[in-house]
Amino acid sequence: MQARGIHHLGVAVEDLDSALATYERLFGAQVEHRATVEDQGVRAASVRIGESRVELLEPLGEDTPVGRFLAKRGPGMHHVAYEVDDIGAALEHLSDAGAELIDETPRQGMFGLEVAFVHPDSVHGVLSEVVAVA
Repeated sequence: MQARGIHHLGVAVEDLDSALATYERLFGAQVEHRATVEDQGVRAASVRIGESRVELLEPLGEDTPVGRFLAKRGPGMHHVAYEVDDIGAALEHLSDAGAELIDETPRQGMFGLEVAFVHPDSVHGVLSEVVAVA
């Protein structure tokens, strides 16, 4: 598997609207997409900063992955998402290479794209996501 590049950086925030205002004011970020992703327990916004993308994640509750992350670590860098051509092949490659998969099959993420997560223990402490972009 060869990742095509970094699709986005995920940042856990306590208040999505406040974070959006900060990113717009400081970096000229432009909102690309907003969504509530119930199965991941987040309200999220994707913002473009030049050619790059940051995904801001506000938990829907304390007992969600991002809610637990915030309680343990506070706001900040949550994950790195890598763009791949074929998510099924990527997951097979990652598994065969010894990575511990959080998602053995893809699920729907932002923009309706297929995504899957790799456990941070497999990537030197960084939660990693693969994103299939057609």
